Amino acid sequence: MGDPHGVGVVGLGVISRAYLDTLANHPAVRVAAVADLDASRSAAVAATIPGAEALSVEGLLARPDVQTVLNLTIPAAHADISLGAIDAGKNVYVEKPLAVTFADGRSIIERAAAAGVRVGCAPDTVLGTGTQTARAAIDGGLIGRPMSASAVMVTPGHERWHPNPDFYYAPGGGPLLDMGPYYLSALIHLLGPVRAVSGAGSRLRDERVIGSGPRVGQRIPAQVDTHVTGVLEHANGALSTITTSFDGVATTAAPIEVHGETGTLAVPDPNRFDGEVRLFALGATEWRVLEPQAGYAGSSRGIGLIDLVRADGQRPPRAGGDVALHVLETMTTLLQAAAEGRRIELTTVVDRPAPVPLTPVEDWTTGDAHGH
Repeated sequence: MGDPHGVGVVGLGVISRAYLDTLANHPAVRVAAVADLDASRSAAVAATIPGAEALSVEGLLARPDVQTVLNLTIPAAHADISLGAIDAGKNVYVEKPLAVTFADGRSIIERAAAAGVRVGCAPDTVLGTGTQTARAAIDGGLIGRPMSASAVMVTPGHERWHPNPDFYYAPGGGPLLDMGPYYLSALIHLLGPVRAVSGAGSRLRDERVIGSGPRVGQRIPAQVDTHVTGVLEHANGALSTITTSFDGVATTAAPIEVHGETGTLAVPDPNRFDGEVRLFALGATEWRVLEPQAGYAGSSRGIGLIDLVRADGQRPPRAGGDVALHVLETMTTLLQAAAEGRRIELTTVVDRPAPVPLTPVEDWTTGDAHGH
């Protein structure tokens, strides 16, 4: 395998622990450095990872043994940190979304291409056995020709549990930009790219009340639509509907359903790596649970970065920047379509990522994950 691939982590908030748990013990990578605006947090995290050094962001980007920067900053900082990493000659893997605006996302991809470095982006949940088994079922003809899909995410809003939920309701926030990357990435893996969108949005109330933490009871403005629904026209002719809401209470809808001429698939939550994939075949009398037949089994956040490292430039990463840019354009264009009340065609075109063969835990955790 050669020397482990050097990774530097920028941004050490809550989500970083899940990534570090995956990466710190994987033989293909080595966490060489960590950085955060809070220097004491950097020092505390570095102390838990043998060989890792706590640095400033500038120091991390200048470090020669950092080959890939894992960008876990807040969305508003994604573009600046990613572009800084690219300009320093580093690959970059970004927490979702790729950037807050499509223009910034396109700049990341274009500058990386010019620099000859790679870009990966969350979510990598779609590389797990849930979405990948559903994809294998579609590609294997279990539902015939896929014609449509639905994706549904309904929650009463993050202010009920998040102590500082302001950014969810500020420009660049809202339910689609927050959770849409999971559902749209899954739909692209399942059905392929999107060619056009139309949509509508609404806002149940103009203020939200923080429900926990030191600011409990404080009111914050809701500056964006908090219920967004859209129709996606896929390049293969299938139509998907997506609903993302901070205004509902609960739903019995499957997170994703895909309908074909001879069957329907119920796909598990794309914010998870696994979960039951259920098939209702034409003429059947009940749902049937499919055994996992594809995907990184037992995977966790960071598997997308490992997949990028294992690709080694020989194939596109499965959680790649091109897909993330297409997802970002789909979301921002859907919001534009909702605001303007019209159908809009997308400008980006992307291939479906390569499927993930069924890869047992012991294979990908020991560095033997499929690279093809």
